[in-house]
Amino acid sequence: MRGTIGARLAGAAALALLWTGAAVAQTKEIKIGVIYDVTGPFAAGGSEAAYIGTRTLIDYYNERGGVRGYRINAIFADAQSKAEVAIAEAERLLNQEKVDLILGVYSSAHCVPMAQRVNAAKKFMWATVCTASAVFKDKGLEYVFRPQVHTDQFGWASCTFLAERSREKLGLEPKDLKVAIIHEDGPYGAGVAAGNETTCKEKGMQIVLKEGYAATAPDLSSLVTKLRRARPDVILHTGYNPDITLFLRQAKEQGLKFKALIGHGAGYGQIDKLRETFKDDVNYFFNVDPVAAQLLDPKTLAPGLGDLIQEMVKRYQAVKGPGELPPHVSMGWNNTWIFLQHVLPLAIDKYGGFDPESLRKAALEIDIPEGGTMQGYGVKFAPPGHPMSGQNLRSSPVVMQYIDGKTKIAWPRAIATVDPVMPFPKGHTFAP
Repeated sequence: MRGTIGARLAGAAALALLWTGAAVAQTKEIKIGVIYDVTGPFAAGGSEAAYIGTRTLIDYYNERGGVRGYRINAIFADAQSKAEVAIAEAERLLNQEKVDLILGVYSSAHCVPMAQRVNAAKKFMWATVCTASAVFKDKGLEYVFRPQVHTDQFGWASCTFLAERSREKLGLEPKDLKVAIIHEDGPYGAGVAAGNETTCKEKGMQIVLKEGYAATAPDLSSLVTKLRRARPDVILHTGYNPDITLFLRQAKEQGLKFKALIGHGAGYGQIDKLRETFKDDVNYFFNVDPVAAQLLDPKTLAPGLGDLIQEMVKRYQAVKGPGELPPHVSMGWNNTWIFLQHVLPLAIDKYGGFDPESLRKAALEIDIPEGGTMQGYGVKFAPPGHPMSGQNLRSSPVVMQYIDGKTKIAWPRAIATVDPVMPFPKGHTFAP
């Protein structure tokens, strides 16, 4: 009898240990608060696409056991295209949900204040999409990192492209090229416009108009009138989505003519949305952005990245249906991959966990050469004491062109997939 009872007690104890072990295994996770705008005007400007990129990549990792045995418990929050909601959601995720870090953020208007608050709380933030240089410039952030391109680079890229091709394509020396810079007046638009102004002036171009406007402006007809008077050869535009739509509609109505238009990410990165409204009127527009990964030759990338890009395309199209992927999908997928594939494992393996200090140390050690990510650029973060500490110093944008509904790489020449079409062909809506 005693033996039977003892055996039963031993069995029960063993079973209890198994249950406890199973519970521990089930709770071995890292909680990541993911913030994007999935409603409101920013959603159509690229935030929804980036959200899908991040979400499907996290699914991909969890299907394969997570990272170093830790399941990624992603808690998604919708910033609703409102800065106050974005900040409130970040605080809720950190203080109530007790997430281990914040990841995502589309709008620079959200990113600038959020980064400072998260850093002041000594929590970790990984920025995937927002681009304003003002997020980092002279801020001395310790716990915020961004592999993404920044706005100074956007402004530099479009003007450098024009300087290289204006003589050949437009028959104009850079000193004779008339450029108009228009932009939404938040940190994103103002940052790109400042980069445009600096570089275009350095290249000797004539800036005939530089003007900002509120992204929520109900009427941009006065801006169009100023552009008609200034008669630029090229318009450099930085905006989101509703404001771009409003500008193009009123420009067409007022008969504005120019030889080329270069957009800078956000709404200009969503060619399907623009074509829905304007059809062939947006043919031959340019867009400066981190490259859409599916446009690159996989042979130029590290082994295995081509397969991951195909996985990204498959998973995005499973959500949204067939069609071309906007660049923001790659931003969400690739920049989240950099964290899950490189930063998080190093923090766990070398520093014993994923607390903010361990993640910070790991991020600063990352050293990925060019071609080592799905968007082609490398990764090396500016160290403490640098004016842009926390920013990826190896990020780089490209200039793409939309031709007959397809996205082509127009610059830099080394990876170009098309000879850029400039000026607009005769018969185009905006052709002089």
